[in-house]
Amino acid sequence: MLSMRIETHRRSMAPHFRCQTSLSSASAVVARLSARLRRGRLLIVVAMAGLGLTACVGDVPEVPPGDAQLVQGREVYSRNCVGCHGADGGGGTGTKLNEGVVVEQFPDPATAVEIVADGRNQMPAFAGKLTDDEIEAVVRFTREGL
Repeated sequence: MLSMRIETHRRSMAPHFRCQTSLSSASAVVARLSARLRRGRLLIVVAMAGLGLTACVGDVPEVPPGDAQLVQGREVYSRNCVGCHGADGGGGTGTKLNEGVVVEQFPDPATAVEIVADGRNQMPAFAGKLTDDEIEAVVRFTREGL
């Protein structure tokens, strides 16, 4: 019986791996395990980076709890827009929306509704994903809540 120990930099991820096959089969198993460990480390690094980015973004601005449309718009924005436009609307991979920029660029809210629904340039279309009410709510939130 062949007994192997697979170690990483600090401690063993698989303290004892026992194989009852030939040496060539064992080396194939080691190669597969090694690839899994590399993918696992990459996944951990990506997850940690994602957590770090999320921690830096901050929170989506609060809105008056009595205004149902703004509350809905904030929720829609939190679920669909934060990744590109940032929690505070400061931009990132998406356009900056806060500090009145969205109102300045799109004085007519109908234009912003059209862009959210149909998409433009890098912005995906949300017409199939969001209802008309959700689109109107998120447009209002970007105009009044950010």
